[in-house]
Amino acid sequence: MDDPAFAVETDLQTQSILLAAANHDLRALRDLLRNSSANVRDPETGFAPLHAAVAACEPDDAAVVNGGANGDSTAEAAQSGEHDAKANEATRTIRLLFENGAIWNDLDSNGDTPACIAYRLGLKELYELFVDAGVRAELLLSRLGDYQPLGDGDSEDDTEEEEEEEEELADGVERVHLNGTEDASQPPDGSTENAAYLASNLTFARDRILDSSANGVMMEWESTLMRRSAQLLLPSSRLRVLNVGHGMGIIDGIFQEQSPMSHHIIEAHPDVLKRMKDRGWYEKPGVVVHEGRWQDVVPQLVESGELFDAIYFDTFAEEYKALRDFFTEHVIGLLDPAGGPNGNGGKFGFFNGMGADRQVCYDVYNKVVEMDLFEAGFDTDFESIAVPNLDADGEWEGVRRKYWVLDKYRLPTCTFIG
Repeated sequence: MDDPAFAVETDLQTQSILLAAANHDLRALRDLLRNSSANVRDPETGFAPLHAAVAACEPDDAAVVNGGANGDSTAEAAQSGEHDAKANEATRTIRLLFENGAIWNDLDSNGDTPACIAYRLGLKELYELFVDAGVRAELLLSRLGDYQPLGDGDSEDDTEEEEEEEEELADGVERVHLNGTEDASQPPDGSTENAAYLASNLTFARDRILDSSANGVMMEWESTLMRRSAQLLLPSSRLRVLNVGHGMGIIDGIFQEQSPMSHHIIEAHPDVLKRMKDRGWYEKPGVVVHEGRWQDVVPQLVESGELFDAIYFDTFAEEYKALRDFFTEHVIGLLDPAGGPNGNGGKFGFFNGMGADRQVCYDVYNKVVEMDLFEAGFDTDFESIAVPNLDADGEWEGVRRKYWVLDKYRLPTCTFIG
């Protein structure tokens, strides 16, 4: 049986930590964290100390309204100064919590991260602290995922030491919600695993494709984004283009409007391939359809010496690592640096939709992908495009999980550096 006295003591400890975080009391918080976790949470609100530290910065609306109504610039200046001082105190508190292992994207009872609260309150400086923490966490975990043992030359003791060091580095770090899940430590269910997706039955409607779990695979609202991407990637006719992932055929249809010299399409899902045959894609002039996963097809294209002036990548049910592998390992062997008869340089683009279930996750992902693209030798231009209110337009009716909730899309166009 649980000890009631221990439960009360634990609850008091939790409330003391949350209160110290909300008051930005660094001395008390530092003392409390010596014997407790920075990831305790309030049982009702789900607030962790990071949530409390940010929420305490909410401005006093009444004071602001009164000052403005009376035209009292002195009151407004005092209010602004108090707000800045509180934000500075919160910054120091957040950094202390991070130093003690606080999870940057922990969720409260409303499904909000601390960054969500900061964003809603317009606390840009605090919001950026969480974005930077997310970038560090994602880069660290991706590097740990790339770690390769040195081989048989290592002793057993060395291997154990390396594993312990790796665990210490990852301790307290959560993977960014790049796949739109509520639990960042678990992959989304159903269609998010590529093998499960390829084995599932798809439902085709006029404006969408749904998988067997009613997840949106591709939807008509993406057409505006893909048309702009196609314009940037393929600005003139008689060029060579490769598209990885046909789906509804939105961007492939737009590419066809430019009468490309050659148009290669890689598609793996049997239902999509059948639909492509029914719609005559296999007979279109210059079109070559490659049936199978891009991981199997692309090496054959490289080996055969195929080059393209434009490449677009939009697969489903794959993690960010798949995209990173594609542009770090394969695009260099497929994209012509000259980029067609005008010599404008080959261009690479992709559907930039990972992490789009929360603004902070999208911002983290965009920083990570831009850094990885630069490291792989690409210069990337991002164009901001407004996305309409998809809820108001009824786009998500019948769809189990929204994969886009933001009002701005960052459209990437990549060229080789230099």
